Amino acid sequence: MALSVFDLFKIGIGPSSSHTVGPMRAAQRFARELPGSTTAVICTLYGSLGATGIGHGTDKAVILGLMGNDPAQIDPDDVQEHMAKVQRTHRLGLATREGMREIAFEPARDIVLNGRTELPGHPNGLTFQAYSDGALIAEQTYYSVGGGFVVCAQDADKSIEPTANLPYPFSNAADLVTICTETGMSIADVAYANERALHSDAEISAGLDAIWDVMQECVRKGCERQGLLPGGLHVLRRAPQLYRTLSTDADAADPLRAMDWITLYALAVNEENAGGGRVVTAPTNGAAGIIPAVLHYCRDFVAGFDIDAVHTFLLTAGAIGMIFKTTASISGAEVGCQGEVGSACSMAAAGLAAVRGGTVLQVENAAEIAMEHNLGLTCDPVGGLVQVPCIERNAIAAIKAVAAARTALRGNGSHVVSLDSVIATMRETGKDMQAKYKETALGGLAVHVGVGVNIVEC
Repeated sequence: MALSVFDLFKIGIGPSSSHTVGPMRAAQRFARELPGSTTAVICTLYGSLGATGIGHGTDKAVILGLMGNDPAQIDPDDVQEHMAKVQRTHRLGLATREGMREIAFEPARDIVLNGRTELPGHPNGLTFQAYSDGALIAEQTYYSVGGGFVVCAQDADKSIEPTANLPYPFSNAADLVTICTETGMSIADVAYANERALHSDAEISAGLDAIWDVMQECVRKGCERQGLLPGGLHVLRRAPQLYRTLSTDADAADPLRAMDWITLYALAVNEENAGGGRVVTAPTNGAAGIIPAVLHYCRDFVAGFDIDAVHTFLLTAGAIGMIFKTTASISGAEVGCQGEVGSACSMAAAGLAAVRGGTVLQVENAAEIAMEHNLGLTCDPVGGLVQVPCIERNAIAAIKAVAAARTALRGNGSHVVSLDSVIATMRETGKDMQAKYKETALGGLAVHVGVGVNIVEC
């Protein structure tokens, strides 16, 4: 497959791209292949999905996917109603290839959690089995490999190879810089030219506009919704109060005022994500607040910002994200949070540097600085929920992205560590990282803060 920026930036619901969006897509795909004679479906969640699936909403995602719901289309406000009906009736409307078929379904019985077993292809594995009157008629294993990407078990070892005739294919940052140097194109120009091999100009423009619209709506809702986040940690939504404070703060001369707004934007998005709201995977849900926060910073604090700047930002960030996806990983369950927040921070820094008029080397340097200083970041969600430390971590990383871009723009683009080197280091660090620090909630803050906390379903 040829990666598109629209693969990196998917519209979906929270709280997790790998644990919610991916499993929903896998369940939807499995159901669509089933005959109308299906009478039962069992789903087993392995590894990280089994360990933190309840806190990440994987059980709900599986049910919604089997019912034919798509993460990009489902209304987050309808989720609880769908789930309540299944729990109340013990029945599920299965969206088979022959249409809807109602089957008996007990979530506690038919969704099996096996967090102690990790399948060979990826830590996020799930297996579906379908039955007709007690006889097994279909079985398929999928891997949710981060950012909402899903692969079947038989395809797990296949690399991502372009199938479209891309005019400017690149597999790493060095290739991308060389293309830009030889053609005089920017990174956004290269990304756009490649998108034209996959989509029409109108589709590209509309798609990028839709991503920006969802990001803005997510921030708006995050600044309005009040109360506690679901799940049992009793985390208070802080964005509404912070928004009111900043909106009425008369100290406009504060030189660090922009930092508070960046924090607000990131908190708003990630609180919406933690509450199951609509977000854009950028490139994952757990890191969904960083790129929108930096884009909103551009909107409010960078002169000359317009919709063309949005496109430049997203295309540049998307090109950098493709390199992370194809040469390393964006999955917290595979390489820790460095692969999620680290990659998003790097993408955001590159996007900002591009919007601020940086050269290709300065943009690459911005991406490298941001990733270098996220190396080793663990994924240890307290209670298996995408709340602590995830929400604040996005705010800090968004500020770090701005700092990385500004640092790169103050230089001439020359630097000792290349982006490819730091991405390779991230990949190797992730391999060395113990499993308890990779989205299993078995180590780090998840252990020291979560002791004695009664975690309930989201």
